[in-house]
Amino acid sequence: MIAKLTQRIKKHVPQRTCVGCREALAKRNLVRIVRTAGGVQVDPTGKIAGRGAYLHDRLACWERGLKGALQHALKVELTKEDVAHLENFMKTLPPEAETNLS
Repeated sequence: MIAKLTQRIKKHVPQRTCVGCREALAKRNLVRIVRTAGGVQVDPTGKIAGRGAYLHDRLACWERGLKGALQHALKVELTKEDVAHLENFMKTLPPEAETNLS
């Protein structure tokens, strides 16, 4: 009886929405951007304190996010330094055909 119960229990997977394309996916499949006292930065661990927003690792989502969706989600006006830092990270993303999201 206990074996049957453990087979039916599924672990909860946190879902987050990409601010670029508005698609909801598992939190681990998205890149977190966080607003801190020092400015906006990429959060690879997902544990930095501050208001966060999520983007796919797709260039199209990052371009839409930088046009204004990211500012709205983080409730902050992005400075030139913030935009430059995020654009530098965006350049390290794989081309569209190579992204591997499941």
